Amino acid sequence: MAHKKGLGSSRNGRDSNPKMLGVKIFAGQDVKSGMILVRQRGSRFRPGPGAGIGRDDTIFAKRDGTVEFRSSGERRFVAVVD
Repeated sequence: MAHKKGLGSSRNGRDSNPKMLGVKIFAGQDVKSGMILVRQRGSRFRPGPGAGIGRDDTIFAKRDGTVEFRSSGERRFVAVVD
């Protein structure tokens, strides 16, 4: 019986950093231009009027106002209204 472990590569020891995804500002809250509304992977939410979408699918406010969530069929939109 061996008294030393085999010196093969370890299979454990990998873990990714948390990505902090999700809705950051909820309906009815006031926002300023440039604030992040939703961090997501893929377009779970789509930008409505007053909102834009970034390269990594982050939705952000394009103008000052109040956040509003809307649904149209299967699609969900995040808008910034005055």
